[in-house]
Amino acid sequence: MTALSLLGFTLSTKFWMLCIFAIPYGLGAGSVDASLNNYVALHYSSKHMSWLHCMWGVGASIGPAIMSYALTGGLSWRNGYLYISIIQFVISFVVLVSLPLWKSRIEAPSGTADEETSKSAKPLPLRSIIAIPGAKAIMITFLCYCAIEVVVTLWASTYLSLYRGIDAEISAAWGSLFLVGITVGRAVNGFISMKLSDTALIRIGQGIILIGITMIIIPASNTLCLVGLAVAGLGCAPVYPCIIHSTPARFGADKSQAMIGVQMASAYTGTCLMPPLFGLIAEHINIALFPLYVGVLLILMIVMHEYLCRRIPIK
Repeated sequence: MTALSLLGFTLSTKFWMLCIFAIPYGLGAGSVDASLNNYVALHYSSKHMSWLHCMWGVGASIGPAIMSYALTGGLSWRNGYLYISIIQFVISFVVLVSLPLWKSRIEAPSGTADEETSKSAKPLPLRSIIAIPGAKAIMITFLCYCAIEVVVTLWASTYLSLYRGIDAEISAAWGSLFLVGITVGRAVNGFISMKLSDTALIRIGQGIILIGITMIIIPASNTLCLVGLAVAGLGCAPVYPCIIHSTPARFGADKSQAMIGVQMASAYTGTCLMPPLFGLIAEHINIALFPLYVGVLLILMIVMHEYLCRRIPIK
């Protein structure tokens, strides 16, 4: 679906056509997100989950580079989407021919009750999923984390330029270090996860994000502010993969697919709503509120995660 939708972007001649193709693209991307995360959470360790999401950072860097290559090479933006569509078709083919490997891992004798239960788990309606104890807390936790990630990605450079008075090019370059921090942090987190639990890594990550935000707030030094963005990125690194990986252990393998599905939905809700909300705040109040806005999201995330740990401890 995503490969075909990307090809549809390439062939679009009207804006409304882009909007139409965006629908199956979103459905396909959401399906991959929920199912792949659940598969790795059930069948692999925390280090593999961290490295999986480290590859997200690599892909998030490669995609814009491909589009930049197309545009600076005198080609159309359509060529950029075409190149990525071809890559996506190749990935789809690789997944298709490797299905026996995926199935053999699922069907291998596990000897654990959770994995046996997961095989026969029935789909749950949304109302039943939300009614599961701890579901609302994990949804809000995930919404806040993904909101932080995207708000900083989209607004940090503008904050540095308009409020801190830093040159626009420098602001853009240092703003990108937030994503670099996430990517590098997840690579390193894979090794640390061999020694520490998911819950401990989430708490450490939240603490490092707090340090990064504090560095951004301090008015005396622009250099400290710039470094704070990279520190915040390092703090974000373990949160997403560790929350996902701990889902089967916290809620049970039979409910993990449903729970990870609503977590993905909460993530996309946060990324859709919270950045434009800050845009309104920046326009009508002051963009100086950027670190405070991120800080409020962080505090809410910490409160919800600690409530979840007390209410539904990992089994």
